[in-house]
Amino acid sequence: MNYNNFYTESIRDPEKFWATQADTIAWYKKPETILSEDKNGYPLWYKDGELNLCYLTIDKHVEEGYGDEIALIYDSPVTQTVKKYSYSDIKTEVAKLAGGMLALGLKKNDTAIIYMPMIPQTAFAMLACARIGVTHSVVFGGFAPHELAIRIDDCKPRVIITASSGIEVDRLIAYKPLVDEAISLAEHRPKKVIVFNRKLGAKVPFKKYDVDYETLVYGSEETPCVPLPATHPLYILYTSGTTGKPKGIIRDTGGYAVALLFSMKYIYDVQPAETFWAASDMGWAVGHSYILYGPLLNRNTTVIFEGKPIKTPDASTFWRVIADHKVNTMFTAPTAIRAIKKEDPDGDFIKRYDLSCLKNQFLAGERCDNATIEWFQKHIPIPVIDHWWQTESGWPMVANSLGLEKMPVKSGSATKAVCGYDIKIFNENGEEVGTNEEGLVVIKLPLPPGNMLGIWGNEARFKASYFDKFDGYYLSGDGGYKDNDDYIFITGRVDDVINVAGHRFSTAEMEEIVSSHELIAECAVIGIHDELKGQVPFALVVTKLNATMSHFQLQQEIENLVRQQIGAVASLKNIVIVKRLPKTRSGKTLRRLLRSLCDGEEYQIPSTIDDESIIDEINSVLKEHEIGCYKIK
Repeated sequence: MNYNNFYTESIRDPEKFWATQADTIAWYKKPETILSEDKNGYPLWYKDGELNLCYLTIDKHVEEGYGDEIALIYDSPVTQTVKKYSYSDIKTEVAKLAGGMLALGLKKNDTAIIYMPMIPQTAFAMLACARIGVTHSVVFGGFAPHELAIRIDDCKPRVIITASSGIEVDRLIAYKPLVDEAISLAEHRPKKVIVFNRKLGAKVPFKKYDVDYETLVYGSEETPCVPLPATHPLYILYTSGTTGKPKGIIRDTGGYAVALLFSMKYIYDVQPAETFWAASDMGWAVGHSYILYGPLLNRNTTVIFEGKPIKTPDASTFWRVIADHKVNTMFTAPTAIRAIKKEDPDGDFIKRYDLSCLKNQFLAGERCDNATIEWFQKHIPIPVIDHWWQTESGWPMVANSLGLEKMPVKSGSATKAVCGYDIKIFNENGEEVGTNEEGLVVIKLPLPPGNMLGIWGNEARFKASYFDKFDGYYLSGDGGYKDNDDYIFITGRVDDVINVAGHRFSTAEMEEIVSSHELIAECAVIGIHDELKGQVPFALVVTKLNATMSHFQLQQEIENLVRQQIGAVASLKNIVIVKRLPKTRSGKTLRRLLRSLCDGEEYQIPSTIDDESIIDEINSVLKEHEIGCYKIK
């Protein structure tokens, strides 16, 4: 199938295009109104249609005779557990859990928070909510009680569903005390807390509002799926801003189902009954779309992995999971591959496993450097597809749509706009810029199905954040450019562009160059304050385990690389070696925090950080080099 023709059709007549795609979904009531607008002029898809996403992902497959197929594989190296669930297994568990929730007083249009680790019961809880029309909000299990309390007060859940504990490599994290503390901090009081006891030894203090998960399921009747409007809010997912109140992104049901099924077929090129593994967390957008709903919609076996790319037990764990479960398509963050590359630079662990089942490797979450892609393809010679999307979109916006036409890969590009996304590059004045000229990445309305419905309880913020700057366009917050072939290059968040004496440089481009050095495992390039030039680039680099070069020599070589590929004006003379980079738990480097550290500004350690001890390590290095100051707000 030709990409250009398919894409052009989606832009020229989006209503007709997405009406055709809606025919792939089993509706209770097929929509007659394909595209409309809400009271504020924001596009709505399939508003008079009715469906249920739990039915489409589970019950439908059972009814069609696939009940004995494996729907979900739980692989937990941290507990040394592997368990497989058929569609029939899940249907029974989810229908009984949903029945128990109804018995507790939940009803359609209520909300529920799910605060759980990467275990099957997290997926069951999400599906049970979807089954009865309860809007779920999955909160990443690593968040502290304060952050959980903020979300409790914002979405006002009737219940919280949690587990007794999570595990971080070799450390047991008791969840129940965290939930109890969050409830004590919040103004809103949930009626019940459903607790799945993993019986791993964590403290599980009992409160009057507690309900045991297994007792609830065992004692409940199965309940059927409830027909829901296509615009029913399936879930709320909070974005992880470093400061201020988090934004509760609302996802609809009908448009989301159509978009996810479209993406599985045309972007990821996955056939029903194949195994699809998104190595992410259920608390992130990737977890919602491509651990749970997307694969199950397409009747793919999905993998819930409770572990890390390294240290559970070592850098071979990804390859073991792929080989053991015959994974056909994988999706993870570049950070994970870089972590493996650092621990196993020669790919020795890869050679232990038969990975012939793996067809494609997708990467997203942050821009991937060429060195990491080249390392991967050297050891596993399959397509490595970098693609771009956001929590707000819920599915890819720029990708190499393998199910339509496999296009040549260009270094640094996520390839071309996905069907339905009319992507432009604007300057600050709202004027479209020329080829290869960097600007703001915007998307012309209407956004295709599957995109956010709004921000929970805050229409004004929704409009101000995304639509006020350019009328009729969605502001992505990312910078980028298009080349002569309409390939799109995402250069990073707009505030990651630095201005050196009037010259604008993309830190992502510099990171690409720094990462190409043979001794660099990963790096972050930021702009720091300079009295003369306004800003100058500053690099924090993590070297490979076998690196023996002196700091001075490494600095000279990296400086020369940047000088050769960008020019002397780029002036990357500030380079320090650190053991680790501060990241969110979803793998994104906290560049804003690094800028504050290096500029000596007061800073707040965000709740999304993976490990706070990294800050002390970096402060120590900066102090050694007489950079920044060390105040914590």
